[in-house]
Amino acid sequence: MIQFDLIDWAACAPGLATRDAWRAWAVSAFLPAGDETPALAELPPMMRRRIDRLGRVAIQALAWCRDADATGVPVVFASRHGDVARSQQLLETLAADASLSPAGFGLSVHNAIAALYSLAYAERGNYTALAAGIDSAEAAAVEAAGLLGDGAPQVLLVVYDAVIPAVHADFLDEPDPCYAWAWRIAPAGSGGTRLSLDTTMEDAPPPPHAPRLPHGLDVLRFVLSGDAQLQHRGATGTWRWRRDA
Repeated sequence: MIQFDLIDWAACAPGLATRDAWRAWAVSAFLPAGDETPALAELPPMMRRRIDRLGRVAIQALAWCRDADATGVPVVFASRHGDVARSQQLLETLAADASLSPAGFGLSVHNAIAALYSLAYAERGNYTALAAGIDSAEAAAVEAAGLLGDGAPQVLLVVYDAVIPAVHADFLDEPDPCYAWAWRIAPAGSGGTRLSLDTTMEDAPPPPHAPRLPHGLDVLRFVLSGDAQLQHRGATGTWRWRRDA
């Protein structure tokens, strides 16, 4: 089991740009929809032009959550699918026997958004970009807790995904809205909201109906709603989030 204190949070999705809006959303937990893209006003225009929609929601959530006075804070980036829309464009370019854009290829790799964040804020600290399928949010929490265990006083983690190209629709097992949320966490006892996460190899019963949210977004709903726990049937076992007193 891992434990940590949630010190601060932020989230970004179409139509949901304030904490009050997100707290209200957690009551009914609808799927965010729309073409809205965050302005990322914190960054200079030249940098903003390099960042596509998925990168913007992820970096915007981090910008709202990070402590501007703290440098070198480790960051864990977690996305189940990454920038699959950009990757799809590259594959279609290859299929047409056309030349790939070196910049487009460079920005399609899974750690590209992490690198853009590092450049935007001149951050030279530890960052990790991971994908763990349906369990990506849990993998991010485990990685972040490990960094705390190694002595980091705080860690940022950001979970983000975007709409999947229609050609992949038959492979989806959960909804695919565009969203990102960021947490700033510290070791247990630091004075924030205490969260714990444990896992077992035993499978939980399958849900009685199709998920109304992607699991990554359901983790944020759990935190904002005040629920005591959230159980998740993962790829190889069951995860259990708890809000501790």
